[in-house]
Amino acid sequence: MQFETLKPERDGASFVIALNRPNRRNALSIQCMDEIAAAARSAESDAASRAVILTGGREYFSAGADLTEAIKVKTASDSVEYFRRFHRLCEALETLGKPVLAAIEGFCMTGGLELALACDIRVGAKGSTYAITSSRIGTVAGAGGTQRLPRIVGTANALEILFAAEPIPAEEAHRVGLINRLAPKGGALAEAKRMVQVYEKRAPLSLAFVKRAVHRGMQMDLASGLEFETFLVSAIYSTEDKQEGISAFLEKRDAMFKGR
Repeated sequence: MQFETLKPERDGASFVIALNRPNRRNALSIQCMDEIAAAARSAESDAASRAVILTGGREYFSAGADLTEAIKVKTASDSVEYFRRFHRLCEALETLGKPVLAAIEGFCMTGGLELALACDIRVGAKGSTYAITSSRIGTVAGAGGTQRLPRIVGTANALEILFAAEPIPAEEAHRVGLINRLAPKGGALAEAKRMVQVYEKRAPLSLAFVKRAVHRGMQMDLASGLEFETFLVSAIYSTEDKQEGISAFLEKRDAMFKGR
């Protein structure tokens, strides 16, 4: 598949999806959203890819939704359809059977931040900034910002970010847990790739099941979550990788996982 708004590339175990709309500062157009989802599906079917890294560039991650399209959304039905597409993209990343990391340089704004929030892990470089600026333009974050942000940073921190609509620096984002890793300026992608080098030594099914258990479990009460966890662990105990992993541990050798 040919991509017009992205540059996808596999580097070892990392499937890197680089946003490529420099004339729009990587604003997320409808085409761009659809292409990200398609590229992620390609990564999922590529056995050599063990994780997806979503990145922007050296100067910015994304300026957010493409406002030249957003300004045309005027009716309630238009709004539902527009944001449904954004939600489908975020859900595609959250339900992908592989880890998804965001490697962030420069500014990461509104829809761009909402996209990053749908990734499993965020690596931010020093000098990067984060904001959801909806209250500046008389709107409300509509791509999951009001829901994923408090689940990640807590209610009070989320409300502070949403109320002020001011960019926060990488150090503050790291302190409140918005980003997992704080990398040197220019080093976010390299740090994300180093993390994937660890993940590629782990059992692929374990990572996929852990991701599912955490994302779904966060939407359940504790008892239901524990029941779901028991179901998943019971299923994975019948896999070849489980046998290989325990055997390798007992035999004091590196495991050779096959994703089966």
